[in-house]
Amino acid sequence: MSHHHHPHQEEKSYAPFYLVALITGLFVGAIIDRGLIYIPIGGVLGLLTAALFVNKVVKGRENV
Repeated sequence: MSHHHHPHQEEKSYAPFYLVALITGLFVGAIIDRGLIYIPIGGVLGLLTAALFVNKVVKGRENV
């Protein structure tokens, strides 16, 4: 039997996507100017958008 050794693929970090989304979401929440509660809401929505983007667009592009 032959054993195939696959080179270990480096785990890609998607942290920059999440960091940019968090900062952008916090900023958008702050400029809405409806109250301080919208700052964390903007951050959460930014992170959810980043998760969707990473899972659908970025990872899908790697499989091509």
